[in-house]
Amino acid sequence: MSSIAAYYAGKNVLITGATGFMGKVLVEKLLRSCPELKAIYILVRPKAGQSMQERVTDMMKCKLFDRVREDFQKKIIPIGSELMQPNLAISSEDTEHLLSCINVVFHCAATIRFDEPLKHALQLNVVATQQLLMLARQMQKLEAFIHISTAYANCNRNHVEEVIYPPPVEPKKLIDSLEWMDESMIQDITPKLIGDRPNTYTYTKALAEYVVQQESGDLNIAIIRPSIVGASWQEPFPAGKGILRTMRATNDAVADLIPVDVVVNLTLAAGWYTAVHRPKTTLIYNCTTGGINPFHWGQIEYHVISTFKRNPLDQAFRRPNANITSNYLINQYWIAVSHKAPALVYDLYLRLTGQKPRMMKIFNRLHKSMMLLEYFSSKSWDWSSDNMNMLMSQLSLEDKRGFNFDVRQLHWPEYIENYCIGTKKYVLNEDMSGLPAARQHLKKLRNIRYAFNTILLIVIWRVFIARSQMARHIWYFVVSLCYKFLSYFRASSTIRY
Repeated sequence: MSSIAAYYAGKNVLITGATGFMGKVLVEKLLRSCPELKAIYILVRPKAGQSMQERVTDMMKCKLFDRVREDFQKKIIPIGSELMQPNLAISSEDTEHLLSCINVVFHCAATIRFDEPLKHALQLNVVATQQLLMLARQMQKLEAFIHISTAYANCNRNHVEEVIYPPPVEPKKLIDSLEWMDESMIQDITPKLIGDRPNTYTYTKALAEYVVQQESGDLNIAIIRPSIVGASWQEPFPAGKGILRTMRATNDAVADLIPVDVVVNLTLAAGWYTAVHRPKTTLIYNCTTGGINPFHWGQIEYHVISTFKRNPLDQAFRRPNANITSNYLINQYWIAVSHKAPALVYDLYLRLTGQKPRMMKIFNRLHKSMMLLEYFSSKSWDWSSDNMNMLMSQLSLEDKRGFNFDVRQLHWPEYIENYCIGTKKYVLNEDMSGLPAARQHLKKLRNIRYAFNTILLIVIWRVFIARSQMARHIWYFVVSLCYKFLSYFRASSTIRY
């Protein structure tokens, strides 16, 4: 058994955010790679008409848990909780039980909506962290507290060290101030408060890191800062369907993606190291790829489109294609030509056939999401990774095989292809046996595109050339020039041979 798996044997673990994407992967990894683990306690928000156990059962229906589903009933224990309520709304009976048995806490819960209202983001990302720390300080057997932050908590800096930076504002003062303000007032002052950060998410995650540092007491703490966690973004879905045709980004900017299993392996390794070695200071791990194994947005565009052309999605809206540009005006042009115009035409067709129009609504929602992501796709950061490298050096060969987070071994083209095919199979539930029909559908879309371009060319000819004498002269001059060039090329080829 590896050192990490041996450490978690017999341990009770508490996970917040277990029903989220990363939380699910963390739960599955613990059940599969640490089979001697005693129990996983997960904080679950109560839902009307559904018991805690029923919510866990629903979560475990995910294909992710296929290999561990038989073990979950005796290992996973749900605890009713509400992060927006005082004391996390955990009952006194459950609180007493947690205080007496928990050995490791993984705090993954957070709002990841970039446009979350400030007060709500502050409550979920900062106040809930404060209250969890208060609970953790009372836990009698706690050996490690692992807080999941984000590499973009300090995105206002070009170079980000593995340290906790001074907060943009004292968290307590901000919390107290927002208590008496109404929503409209908070909305008005939000841009001034977040300053050079792009959104409330990165702003409140920076505050949360400071809270962890200030209110941890004697706890053994580690902070994990992942960049863009692989499968949490949905862009391959719209790109593969041919819906996403343009994106404002810098082609040569680093796309700092990090596969979710890398983040989870690092998180579990950090939990082991923090509990066993008890570092004197809080260790921060920048879990990124940009400085170690960089991959660029232009490369992602190429590999995603190539994969979906070889493995097309069922009933694609258009042939997969995308234009990445950093120019605002060019991006707006492509939005108008490749997004809005086809959406209007398609919605008109739906109306005429008695169906409800939907494509324009999809595009508006897509544009809103892409605008929020523009900041992260238009620049690159320099991340320090000394602590991540140090932790890797502490692992045995068996640990490196079972809990690998060495991103130097990551082959990006293969990862992107697997990611896209995984989206087709597991997110969209499309069978790979349907590829021939999907490819045939793609050929039809290609023929439609050729027909549309031909008609467009005829229209342009009739409107701009056939009706203008100057345009005709220019056209004839261009045609004659091409003819002369071809004649010269043919003559020179004859002389050569």
